[in-house]
Amino acid sequence: MAYATKMAAALPGATISQLRHWRRARTGPLLAPELAVAPRAAYFFQDVLALRTFVRLRENTSLQKIRAAIGNLRNIGEVSHLASYRLVADRGGNIQLLTVNEAVDLGKNPGQLQLVVVIGDVIEPFAARAGVLVPHLLKPRPRLAVDPDTQGGTPVIAGTRVPYNAVAGLMRDGTSAEQITDYYPSVTAAAAADALTFARYVDSYDPSGSRSA
Repeated sequence: MAYATKMAAALPGATISQLRHWRRARTGPLLAPELAVAPRAAYFFQDVLALRTFVRLRENTSLQKIRAAIGNLRNIGEVSHLASYRLVADRGGNIQLLTVNEAVDLGKNPGQLQLVVVIGDVIEPFAARAGVLVPHLLKPRPRLAVDPDTQGGTPVIAGTRVPYNAVAGLMRDGTSAEQITDYYPSVTAAAAADALTFARYVDSYDPSGSRSA
């Protein structure tokens, strides 16, 4: 199962216009999902991991440097999906490839070993831009969970296979959080509230999002 564009934007904290730009740029796509039929695209979990990396890198560096770093990554023989690599930007905006024991420069001196201070982790929550806190990837709300092997990676009520949007849909139709157990006995009122809160967060991602690169 693949993520529709809105969810693929919400989980990494990218705007839909960013996703569009990154997969269609004239200079070549930064990340082109396997399923992409204009004007729509479908992203897999590994694509979301890579997208979170791009959003985090943009906190400290330019899109031009990200493109150059990915080109250098390929030039040194690393051709796996970008989600396979841990890329970080140091305080100077230089991008490094982190391996088990070292960091490899992907900027001006591609391939050279570097010493870097790692800031944050792609899985953890982070502020993508003013007023937007991107949730933990695997636990987007206290009682929700994301597992690529459960419901295709759709966020579910933790400990169940109940998709968050099934619960949120009932609540939007007038079912109270306390009444959700009539439909899903394993879903508590608190979990139902988390599902609705997350649904509203996902809905905040739309084509009017600013910052295209």
